Amino acid sequence: MKSNFTILIAEDDPGNFILTKRIIRRAGIPNNIIQLFDGQETLKFLQEAARNNESILDKIYLLLLDIRMPKIDGITVLEQMKKQPHLATIPVIMLSASNSLQNKKRCAELGCPYYFVKPPGPELIDAIEKYTLGDTESPHKTAPQALTSSMVSSPREKFFSSF
Repeated sequence: MKSNFTILIAEDDPGNFILTKRIIRRAGIPNNIIQLFDGQETLKFLQEAARNNESILDKIYLLLLDIRMPKIDGITVLEQMKKQPHLATIPVIMLSASNSLQNKKRCAELGCPYYFVKPPGPELIDAIEKYTLGDTESPHKTAPQALTSSMVSSPREKFFSSF
């Protein structure tokens, strides 16, 4: 397992951050986790990181990105990242309380095939592990088959029965 990268969780709600972090830890993923509280902070963090490590950002960060955040929403963050070559290769997994087909399609158009409705279930761990195990295809490069109904939304019963 690749443990030399950091999982960034852009999530303004402390409860959702704690739950997501707990799910990751219970799955045995030991990587460093950093919380970013809004879209503006997320972009600023990534741009600052790019100044020091521009050519390797996709190897040192995996971003779990909430859609509804203060200052700049997650889809706008994703749009801005895709416009900047040094940020465009960072793998992104979208998290949302919304099951909006419009949001799912927009994220897929922007090269982000992973979109999970909160609370995230085992599919989130599968997506993270695909990246952490050193798979040559990081989540953002995976074929859009990830946008199947079982990947997009995870029923609470399935989620809680997995623990």
